Amino acid sequence: MFMEQKTPVLRKILLLSLLLALFAAGSYALYSRGYGGQVPEARDKKLMVRVAAVRVDDVPVYVQALGTVTPPGIVAVKSRVDGQLMRLHFLEGQMVSEGDLLAEIDARPFEVQRKQALGALARDEAQLKGARLELERFRKLIKEHAVSLQQLQTQEALVGQYEGAVLMDKAAVADAELHIAYCRITAPISGRTGLKQVDAGNIIRASDAGGIVIITQTRPMDILFTLVEKHIPQVLEAMRGGPPLVVEAWGQDGKTLISRGALLSLDNQIDRSTGTVKARARFDNHDGALFPNQFVSVRLLVKTLEQVTVVPSAALQRGNDGFFAYAVANGAVHMRPVSIAYATAVDSVISAGLDAGDIVVIDGLDRLRAGASVSY
Repeated sequence: MFMEQKTPVLRKILLLSLLLALFAAGSYALYSRGYGGQVPEARDKKLMVRVAAVRVDDVPVYVQALGTVTPPGIVAVKSRVDGQLMRLHFLEGQMVSEGDLLAEIDARPFEVQRKQALGALARDEAQLKGARLELERFRKLIKEHAVSLQQLQTQEALVGQYEGAVLMDKAAVADAELHIAYCRITAPISGRTGLKQVDAGNIIRASDAGGIVIITQTRPMDILFTLVEKHIPQVLEAMRGGPPLVVEAWGQDGKTLISRGALLSLDNQIDRSTGTVKARARFDNHDGALFPNQFVSVRLLVKTLEQVTVVPSAALQRGNDGFFAYAVANGAVHMRPVSIAYATAVDSVISAGLDAGDIVVIDGLDRLRAGASVSY
């Protein structure tokens, strides 16, 4: 009785299991044929790659280095006299020209000294005039034996004494006038002013360390950089008998060209500790793009390779036997051994292995094998 009741239940379970198995098999078949899933890549399907053409072009040869923007001149403007600072005639960060008035110091004490020196000069000149007249009279009387030789010599010495006093008085007048001129402080060079170091109304002295303001020359502007020892012969050869070498200043990212200038000079010796030599380049900096103490990437153009075979550097691969590239011909790729004459991160100069017009693979190289079919 119990077995008869259980038999229909078992049949239902077996039927349900069979239906689930058939459904799973159908779903797998649909998935494998592309319904609801991706079609597996066929063995004979062409690989998709990116390509570029080999070309003939002029390639500049650069020597790269890191440099620091250095002003040709930096002057701390200081007072050469002691006194009260009356007025400032500049703004912080202002561009000034050589000779522009920057500050004024109270000149009244020196004007008083000048008047005193002029008074002493007038007194001593009058005494000198009287002594010279007396000397002329003595010279006439000596011929008549009316005065002694000693009196004549004494008078000559007195004239010399007054002449010396007059010279000292003239020097005192010039000194006072010079101090008065120093009360007007002008810009010694053209450039940009920094932050002011003192305010009007303060007593300043010639011995003050900070001065009034610092002027930094910005036009032109120099860049100091170092060249590796192995590049020195190449640079020296390019400098002989030709125009100044072009120097480019790039941003630290290496993508932004800031300015172009020319190589000015090389140091006279190699630093043994680093194996480098210092170099200086000069830039017009008319737009003010270079800022003092700014770090830049320097590219020194030493020569230009004219009409050479150029291939993108991304196409070059290194194998056991050297460098090679995948060239595309008739829908398939072929390995081409190449010889590299000069290389950069973007382009490479090929001396052998490829010709202008050849098509080479630059992306998708990891999936390629010699003879593989490709589309691009």
